[in-house]
Amino acid sequence: MCGIVGINGAPDVCFDLLAGLKRLEYRGYDSAGVATLFNKEFHRQRAEGKLINLERIVKEHPLPGIIGIGHTRWATHGGPTTSNAHPHQGQYVALVHNGIIENHRELRAGFDQTLFQSETDSEVVVHLLDAYIKKGYDHAAAIQATLPQLKGSYALAVLFKNAPDTLVGICRGSPLVIGHGKEGRLFLASDIFAFADYCESVTYLEEGDWTELKNGTVTIYSHGSTHPVTRPSLPISADIASQATKGLYRHFMLKEIMEQPEVLQNTLEKYAHSEAWLTKMPTNPWKKASGLSIVACGTSFYAGCVAKYWFEEIARLPVAVDIASEYRYRHPALPADSCALFISQSGETADTLAAARFTKQKKIYCASLVNVAESSLAREVDQVFQTYAGFEIGVASTKTFTTQLIVLAALTAEVALLRGEISAEERATLQKDLLMLPRLVEETLKIQGSLQRLAPQFERVKAALYLGRGALYPVALEGALKLKEISYIHAEGYAAGELKHGPIALIDDKIPVVVLAPHDVLFEKILSNVQEVLARKGQVILFTDNDGARALNTLAEGMQVCILPKVCSFLAPIVYTVPMQLLAYHVAAFKGTDIDQPRNLAKSVTVE
Repeated sequence: MCGIVGINGAPDVCFDLLAGLKRLEYRGYDSAGVATLFNKEFHRQRAEGKLINLERIVKEHPLPGIIGIGHTRWATHGGPTTSNAHPHQGQYVALVHNGIIENHRELRAGFDQTLFQSETDSEVVVHLLDAYIKKGYDHAAAIQATLPQLKGSYALAVLFKNAPDTLVGICRGSPLVIGHGKEGRLFLASDIFAFADYCESVTYLEEGDWTELKNGTVTIYSHGSTHPVTRPSLPISADIASQATKGLYRHFMLKEIMEQPEVLQNTLEKYAHSEAWLTKMPTNPWKKASGLSIVACGTSFYAGCVAKYWFEEIARLPVAVDIASEYRYRHPALPADSCALFISQSGETADTLAAARFTKQKKIYCASLVNVAESSLAREVDQVFQTYAGFEIGVASTKTFTTQLIVLAALTAEVALLRGEISAEERATLQKDLLMLPRLVEETLKIQGSLQRLAPQFERVKAALYLGRGALYPVALEGALKLKEISYIHAEGYAAGELKHGPIALIDDKIPVVVLAPHDVLFEKILSNVQEVLARKGQVILFTDNDGARALNTLAEGMQVCILPKVCSFLAPIVYTVPMQLLAYHVAAFKGTDIDQPRNLAKSVTVE
């Protein structure tokens, strides 16, 4: 969602703020702004649309000072206008905000309405702090008086005229990190990526923390108190900076698709090559569990749907998969001996994080699957499984999805062994199959050229269907989501057996039907569905292996067939995901859409 950058101690702070915001563009936004504090006066510039619009203004009218804040806004309360763009400022306070102040209308009603210059929920925090400063409170006292009044989630970076050398950060329910730079420069951001080039170490604020960055020194307080606490400082990986560039690729998304053999291998090093992760695997919660709840959003939800097939078939563990935004509100029945697994790329997804907290209150054993080991979700649960996908810049998830599936597959095998559903020899066979995946994915990537040649067929397409059976059904859902996200073509994923129960009414000679059909026990079943589509002149694009292609016989003449490497049915979802990503990418590239930052979408959804 929105991106925050704050800097204290930089001579050209306004340009450094812009550089940090540029690094956060991938999160999604529709307006941007920066503000500095110089000679006890605020200097501010804001603009609608892409960051280039703000850069143009700041270049013509640079802002003075060595301390400042910046923001990329994804509109929630109020449209993407300049007046709604952050930073917001009052007489004594300027701030930027990620999250939602749920009681902003109630708080707003207590002020003279002529004070408000925007429609946002965020501006009310400015006027609350301003009111206390006017009463003679110092900045720390104003914070202590204001925070108990706020309901919702927030990460705030704040400048105070009565503390002109201090940058304040506050977080509750939305992440905020501190970067320790050279020559006393200090950075505050919603994402480490904003300052990775400039800092050697990072400190993650915990829930309810607030911090003062002043004169090269960081002081952290917990839950609105004035008693300092200690939070660890961690080194920043040298790999992070290198992941900020596209290299020879046109888009980050394509780069990240092509990185999958490498990141799958990196993840396998932790889960299949090594037994070390098993030492952290408590036996009883998984061995004795009566069921497993998997909770996630978007692409991560589809990873959970694949895992449901695996856990139930191999580990004989009953699984319920929930969309995180629905989970709490349906009041799920959670047996005391069940487990819960929460999946999130960022570990900051608001709905998934709230679902985990809800479940922990029920005394259920909770685990998370995240790509960021220091994330809020990782800190909330009993057990953390990490993917090793590296930073993913493209909004549409690719390598994070396949690495999630790798970990879920390894976890399934281990849980099956713990529960006595498979032998050690059978588990070793599953691990051997897992180790083949990087090579199989690398081979799959070679069909990119044929998928690029298919892209023009989607030029005037308004809708598409994706069909799969078994564990390939969630991959069909994910494939349809990818096409929707970046090409803006409406697409639906279906279990192929459901075709006759409604979707077949859509079939005509204008609708592409993408079919996932490895030559397995369900091949003949899905082939009958393909025949139904062909009979109605649907444009079938079928993905199968050599055995499947041979079994098509003359039926192949009525469709386009893409050949993938042979893979065991257990791991077919991972291999068949890759061409779905490539097809969506090349259709979007042909159409000329904004692939890395598709309209209306954000990388990390940190509000409900």
